[in-house]
Amino acid sequence: QVQLVESGGGLVQPGGSLRLSCAASGSIFRLFTMGWYRQAPGEQRRLVASITTLGITNYADSVKGRFTMSRDNAKNTVYLQMNNLKPEDTAVYYCNKKDGVPWSWGQGTQVTVSS
Repeated sequence: QVQLVESGGGLVQPGGSLRLSCAASGSIFRLFTMGWYRQAPGEQRRLVASITTLGITNYADSVKGRFTMSRDNAKNTVYLQMNNLKPEDTAVYYCNKKDGVPWSWGQGTQVTVSS
């Protein structure tokens, strides 16, 4: 079973930036399309970005042009660069496989956008 550890969240003002990281245990990580998800209070967890094994990315409309997902297979890590953050980006952010049965969810990392 792959373990996922997210980090990099925090409190930031609107318009600010954060870079999230998600480290996966085991090299099997590199065989899968990975996704960043977020869950705001009272809402379902939603996919906001994904990256294939070849590095092809896709984004939800709500974050397109502001978020950039990348991966470093040598480090078993995916990243989410978040720019021009908005209050509506406030959520707990998680990473996991995009398709199929997800691995066990990590603890997530809290992102709060507020002035």
